[in-house]
Amino acid sequence: MSVAIPQTPQHPLPGGYLTTPSNNSPQLGHIVQSGFTASTAGSSQQHGPQQGPVLAQKPKQDSQVTAGKTQTEDLKPVERASRTINDALVREAQYPELDSYVSQGVSSDYDISSQLAWAPFQRVKLYDIPEKIFDQYNRAQMSTSMGLFADLNHAWVSIDSALYLWDYTQPDPPLVGFEEQQKQITAVELVTPRAGVFIPSITRLLVVATSSEIHLVGLASQPASTGGQSVALYSTGMQISIRGIDVSIIAGSALTGRVFFAGKDSDDVYEVTYQQEERWFQNRCAKINHTGKGLNTFTPVPLLSFGAKTPQEYVVDMVIDDTRSLLYTLSSRSTIRVFQMTANNGLSLVITRPLGATLRDISHMSNALSELLSVKMSIISIDPITSREASKMHLMATTSTGCRIFMSATSASSFYSSMAGTHGAPNSMQVQHVKYPPSESVRSTPGPQQSSSQLTPYGNNENTNNSSRLLSPTRKAQRFAPGYFFCFVPRDAQSPADTLFLSAPDFGRIARPQDASRSSKYPELGMWFGIGARAEAVGSMTAPFGATSSPQGFANELAVQYDKAASEIAVLTNSGVHTFKRRRLVDMFASIFRIGGGDEGLEAEMKKFIRRYGRGETASTALAVACGHGLEVTSDARVAKITDPEVLEFARKAFIEYGGKPQFYENNVLDQSVPAIDMVHPSPRHEGLSLFVARLVRSIWKAPIMQEGMSPTAGLVICPAVPISKLQSISQDLLKLKEFLHTNRNFIDGLSGPDALQRASTKQEEISLQAEHRALHSQVVLIDKIIEGIAFIQVLFDERIEEIIISLSPETRQQVRSLTYEGLFSSSHGKDLAKELVKAIVNRNIANGSNVETVAEALRRRCGSFCSADDVIIFKAQEQLKRASEAGSDSELGRNLLNESLRLFTQVAGSLTMEQLQWAARSFTGLQFYAGAIQLALTVAHESDRGNKALSWIEDNRPDQDPRAAAFEARKRCYDLIHNVITTLDTKPPDMADGQYSSLVRRREEAYKVIDTSEDEAFQTDLYDWYLLQKKKDKILDIQSPYIVNYLQRRANLDRDFADLLWRYHSRIGNNHQAAEVQLSLARSEFPLSLDERIEYLGRAKANASMPSPGIPRQTRYQLSREVADLLDIANIQSDILQRLMNDGRVNVERRPAIAKELNGQLLPMNVYADQAGYFDLCILIYQVADHRNPADIRATWQNLLGRTHEETVQRSTDQGPQPYEAVIEKVRSLGTRLNLSETMFPVSDLLPMLERYAFEFQNSVGPESWVIDTLIDIGVPYETIFAVLESMFYNDEAPFQGRNRRYIAADIVHVVRLWFQESSRGKVRVLGGEESAAAVSQCLLMLQQSGLDARKGEECRELRFRIEQLLR
Repeated sequence: MSVAIPQTPQHPLPGGYLTTPSNNSPQLGHIVQSGFTASTAGSSQQHGPQQGPVLAQKPKQDSQVTAGKTQTEDLKPVERASRTINDALVREAQYPELDSYVSQGVSSDYDISSQLAWAPFQRVKLYDIPEKIFDQYNRAQMSTSMGLFADLNHAWVSIDSALYLWDYTQPDPPLVGFEEQQKQITAVELVTPRAGVFIPSITRLLVVATSSEIHLVGLASQPASTGGQSVALYSTGMQISIRGIDVSIIAGSALTGRVFFAGKDSDDVYEVTYQQEERWFQNRCAKINHTGKGLNTFTPVPLLSFGAKTPQEYVVDMVIDDTRSLLYTLSSRSTIRVFQMTANNGLSLVITRPLGATLRDISHMSNALSELLSVKMSIISIDPITSREASKMHLMATTSTGCRIFMSATSASSFYSSMAGTHGAPNSMQVQHVKYPPSESVRSTPGPQQSSSQLTPYGNNENTNNSSRLLSPTRKAQRFAPGYFFCFVPRDAQSPADTLFLSAPDFGRIARPQDASRSSKYPELGMWFGIGARAEAVGSMTAPFGATSSPQGFANELAVQYDKAASEIAVLTNSGVHTFKRRRLVDMFASIFRIGGGDEGLEAEMKKFIRRYGRGETASTALAVACGHGLEVTSDARVAKITDPEVLEFARKAFIEYGGKPQFYENNVLDQSVPAIDMVHPSPRHEGLSLFVARLVRSIWKAPIMQEGMSPTAGLVICPAVPISKLQSISQDLLKLKEFLHTNRNFIDGLSGPDALQRASTKQEEISLQAEHRALHSQVVLIDKIIEGIAFIQVLFDERIEEIIISLSPETRQQVRSLTYEGLFSSSHGKDLAKELVKAIVNRNIANGSNVETVAEALRRRCGSFCSADDVIIFKAQEQLKRASEAGSDSELGRNLLNESLRLFTQVAGSLTMEQLQWAARSFTGLQFYAGAIQLALTVAHESDRGNKALSWIEDNRPDQDPRAAAFEARKRCYDLIHNVITTLDTKPPDMADGQYSSLVRRREEAYKVIDTSEDEAFQTDLYDWYLLQKKKDKILDIQSPYIVNYLQRRANLDRDFADLLWRYHSRIGNNHQAAEVQLSLARSEFPLSLDERIEYLGRAKANASMPSPGIPRQTRYQLSREVADLLDIANIQSDILQRLMNDGRVNVERRPAIAKELNGQLLPMNVYADQAGYFDLCILIYQVADHRNPADIRATWQNLLGRTHEETVQRSTDQGPQPYEAVIEKVRSLGTRLNLSETMFPVSDLLPMLERYAFEFQNSVGPESWVIDTLIDIGVPYETIFAVLESMFYNDEAPFQGRNRRYIAADIVHVVRLWFQESSRGKVRVLGGEESAAAVSQCLLMLQQSGLDARKGEECRELRFRIEQLLR
């Protein structure tokens, strides 16, 4: 853990510690606070010398650019403006705390200008002392004293034993007197009583000390009808004896109600205790001596002593700091004592600080040695500095020479106890800072340049004026938070009249020092005022100042100058009461214009203002003056707003002409991901506008809208967390601002519209103007939202808000309770909650019989954002629906009201929330207005996605992480309501009445007509999905809609079930060709289908392709049919290969599952499997499907087929098994049939010789002689083809049919001719193909006769030839 080390003094400082923690110290190590900047660094660099924050910080523009890089999201205008307001409020809250600018060292920095415009205070009025007081005064016999109860606007005077109070603000006020005792009054004080002791109306306690007693008098105050406050005194019967104590000082704790006093005869501190009732050993009222010891405790009268007398030390001032539970006393010897107030009326002395110790601390400071601070001077008053104002500083002491000494009290234990949140008693006090009086030249030679001669830069203490006696002797002085100083100095030695010196911190310069490295120490604005009489008392008429409740930001007067009343101080003299009002920065700015000085003088003052406070603050202040926030004291001593047209006009020009320009940081654009517009820093004019708006709304921005309480009689009580009067004031200010911006929009860059872009000479200027417009427009939008939001709050609290809140759902009710004004003004969630409240208001008025249109229209006029024109229509539609429910849905009036409600809902479908739509759909369904519920849901779905993004997302197969999916989800919520309606319809069976269907049937038909005729394809798609989810496939097949085909087609590529539904739907409506195409696609698809399923799809496709289909040309049908047939052949071949491989003993059992997995699925090229496995018949089929026409390959495959068939048959031969030639016959017959005797794949000219050789070489004398010829004839080979091949073989004389073996061929020729002749003789065809063919056959037979046939064949040959020759004749 590290601790920041403060500045090290040049000389050792006794009693010094590293830090001075306090009760509310921040966490350890957080000593250095970030500086407050009233204007952005961007504007500072652009329009003047370098203006840094109090502590070294990174330049503002860098943070702005970084923010741009990380916040490139597309913000709505109101969100952007809200973020700007929050940033402004954060900067305001970071205003430096007192410890940072009243730091260790000395200073004498004053700006006392001769121009009244820069005066920190202004005397408002002098109230004369009433004549009645002088009449009483003239009767005085012993003594008189005067004082102020400034917060009650009352003064008091004690004349001998009587006390009189009067309201000094009223003419000829009545006197309120306390004359119930006869002793001389020595002191009077008004304190806050202890809680619970007196009745609630007694809010203050008047402590009256006399020469022998202290009386406690109750005081009640209330606003008077004539203005001001009226007071009444009540006798409490409480008094204590103080005989022997000359009471001169009384102080009370506002927090605990404790009352302390001291006298002129000792430095003892006493306390008055009081309680409601007497107790054992304790009276209602008593006194305690917290400091006396021994005999003095019981006998306060001084004992007689012998020898020289020493002046008795006594208490001259006593103050209390409730925030630290400390009581400070100042003695006549300038000794400061610190007491800690503890529980049970405890008071412990913890620090005694003699004057010598204080001077010793000062002597260790650089340039602090001065005749003003010596043992010759005395401390005349002390003022506490609370922990809310400073974490380190505790006390300010004022000397008789006019010096102010700032002191801190600390202890090692308190430093560590602050970490645990406890309060430790301090045991050491140190001087931190000394503020010397202003230079004597200021008063003697006033002039316009005196302010500059008084400025002392930080770290340059050599120039500090530490010898000025301008405030010597100081007779009376008092400090008021956050640093107002009132010092009373006798005019001269001969005159009893005082001159008043007033000063206040220059908070603008503190917030925005001229140089970050050479910051001024505690700069103040000062002024002199001659009061012409002797000052008796001074007090604050307003509540103690505090911009925040913590040291950081506490003293920021600039932040609250439009939000809180300016501080007002009253000074009582022996001639009257002077009231002084703190002049705000806006008042000073307005006074500059009032004083004038010509154009050159005004321009010089403007430059001075900008130099001191920056362009942003200047623009904000000028805007405030232009909107009427400047105040002045009129000639008749009234505080009024400045309405001088010349002043307002000059302020308007100042805002427009001195507002600066936006700055484009082009060098900071590092990549293209950050838009160029986000690299633009808006102008100081935008900063000023944002600052002004932030200061107007700062008191409500983070505040909740309402606060709840419980009443014994009324129960739940809800009231506004911010008074309605305050809201109205803010609204009026914003309305003036809105009007100003609207009136001057043509003169303000960023609000003047597109015309301003035409004046841009470069791209950078154009981008800068666009960014400026975006920033200013966002502020304008937010101003409108705030005005309407405040109007809505007023409407809300005009109603019975308790009933409205109770009517909300528990979740919404809790959200409304925690809703802040910021959320209401700038968040969509807040707007939604406001709409819920609007609905509750309207529903309540409807329930009470009010006209909804009147109520809604009133809401729309006052707060259109929360109750728009569409909202009015929605409320009217809801009212019509409720009236329809009362009239009944079966009545004509009820149906008309339902139709009117639907028409109104449809009119504003784009504005309906899902809750409103659900309520309307449920209501329509409950009234059996199903068609209306469906139509409304469809309309709302369409309005939610007018670009039809949902459909395009569906058509793109619904990709993941696609922004269009959100559009579909929005529609889907509407479609789900339609599903509910359909479910309700389908669960209600139709009933009959007098042979006719009831009205339910007609309403069902109306509902389905809306569904079927809907052109919302996204809805139709969702409906079909829902049908399938409900397992209602038949409903899809019954739908007559153009979208069903598109729906099934989109899904068919992804899901087999949808593809099945698609071809079934086509078949049902007669689109056979389209059904065949889908089935063909299924057969080819990558779906996990078995081979048999694919063959089944191809078979169905072949059947459908062969059937006529409307609108499909014959050629197209033929092409599809051919394509299906070819694929079916391939599938059959693949099936054959699969079956053979599964039954092939050569295939390993472990290998079979892999083969089955590969083949029992998609269609594949099978030649690899068929060829390797020796399935030559299948190879031939593959040749045909592949249209492979190589004769050599075909002959070789046939040859291999015959050889393989013979071998396999021989290997398997048994007694009962087929002979090899029979197996060959079966193979040839099977292939011939499947090949349709293709001339290419079933070449008889090659196949017949192969068979003849096979029969001769392997099957000779086995089986019938003519089995080869009979086989070919059986499968349909023409006779003439067989005859021609055999004839060629006979004449070619090729092996093995040579020589005598030729007779085998000759025998087959005779056999063919005989069968041919018999066949042709029976039919109507020509015998043997005609005469020419017959002649050739006859000639061939003649050759056969000569070739050596056996006797039987020779005789058969001669007989055939004879018969042929007879036919030829």
